[in-house]
Amino acid sequence: MIQLFHQIIYQPIYNALILLYNLLPGHDLGVSIIVLTVIVRFILYPVAKKQIESQKKLQELQPEIKKLQEKYKGDKEKQGKALMAYYKEKKINPASGCLPLVIQIIFFIALYRAFIAGLNFSSGCQDLYSFVSCPDQIHSNFFGLLNLTKPSFVLAIIAAAGQFIQTKMMIPQASGSSSKGDFSNIMNQQMVYLGPLMTLFIGMKFPAGLAVYWIVNTLFAIAQQYIVMKKVKVPEQPAVSGT
Repeated sequence: MIQLFHQIIYQPIYNALILLYNLLPGHDLGVSIIVLTVIVRFILYPVAKKQIESQKKLQELQPEIKKLQEKYKGDKEKQGKALMAYYKEKKINPASGCLPLVIQIIFFIALYRAFIAGLNFSSGCQDLYSFVSCPDQIHSNFFGLLNLTKPSFVLAIIAAAGQFIQTKMMIPQASGSSSKGDFSNIMNQQMVYLGPLMTLFIGMKFPAGLAVYWIVNTLFAIAQQYIVMKKVKVPEQPAVSGT
């Protein structure tokens, strides 16, 4: 499985990074990271779009889902059947967002590994294809100003801010007193802050090249979420019957 991941996903991405570095004017690794991140995000656009749509629809249906959970809270079997019937009625698969998310994570791991390999490049070209020239060295200064191999506090803050905005967009706004003690709402609100804090911590410890990737990736995700969520049409929600 590891060998399959290396050959089918990691190696093409790593070769694309080095190829971009060779071809782009200025031979700037930072620019290569940005361009490759955007290319991969466009390739994964349909997959990410499906995941966002599924998540948005489930969020919009939460009031009716919670009514069903409350109605059958004493009988888990009836609750499960009622929920499955409701999902079927709305033509929504609650697990449909999992596979797209897994696919995105696999590609992002490959991107992470490729960027680390690029940042730590030392004429190790064993993973390059025959048509990709092996550079004598890779210059790690972004626009000649920022050393991408060293952590950057400023980029870490920008990455964390972007993560905060992205998470906030996907978290439904809690309303009403009944939502105050809801466990899922509490967890959602915690993630709004925990995610960016983790991003800040990682950005302060890891090379700035990864922060550049994270910022570009997050900005693309924010734009995609905005576009997709504006277009999502949620089925009408009739009141849950008393049967």
